[in-house]
Amino acid sequence: MDFGPRLRHLREQRGVTLTALAADTGISVSTLSRLESGGRRPTLELLLPLARAHGVTLDYLAGAEPTADPRVHAKPVVRHGVTHIPLTQRPGAPMAFKLIFPPNTPADDTPTPQTHEGYEWLYVLAGRLRFVLGEHDMMLQSGEAVEFDTRVPHWFGNPHPYATEVLSLFGPQGERVHVRARSRS
Repeated sequence: MDFGPRLRHLREQRGVTLTALAADTGISVSTLSRLESGGRRPTLELLLPLARAHGVTLDYLAGAEPTADPRVHAKPVVRHGVTHIPLTQRPGAPMAFKLIFPPNTPADDTPTPQTHEGYEWLYVLAGRLRFVLGEHDMMLQSGEAVEFDTRVPHWFGNPHPYATEVLSLFGPQGERVHVRARSRS
C-alpha cells in the first residue's frame, strides 16, 4: 500500500476527520488531503507528527521494508573447558565473544602462554581472571580491561572457586579497540 492510501486508512480506522487530524498535528487540512491523495510527497517534518498522532512508527508510516531479525543466534563452543559465545558473525571482521570460565579453569593453572596473529581486548564482566602477558602476571578484577598484541605470549584462566565472565574482542593484526574517555571540545 502506498503512502497516501496507508495514511487515509490509518485516519479512517481511527474514525478521525481531516479537521481533527489537522488540529492534532498542526498540519493544514489541505496539506493532509494532498498527502492522502498522493498530490504531495511527505517530508520528515510531516511524517513525525503524523506517526505520533496515529501511534505508529515512522518506518510503518513511510512503508519501509521490515528489518531482519537483529538478534545474534549464538552457538556456544567449549574449548579447553571455557565456553565461547560468539556475539558477532562477520567473518574477517573483528569478532566479539562472551567467555565463561567455570571455577578452576583450566584445572592445571600453570600458565602455558601461546602466541598467534591478531589483537585482543578483554573486559572482565564478573569474577576475576588471571592474565599472563609476556613477563607480566596479573589478576584482573570485575570491571577491568586489557588490550594486547596476541603475538606476545599470553595465557588466561580462572583459578578461583566461582565462574568468571569475560567480554573478548579479537581482530586481525593492527585492528585496535578505540575507547574515547571524554567528548571532544
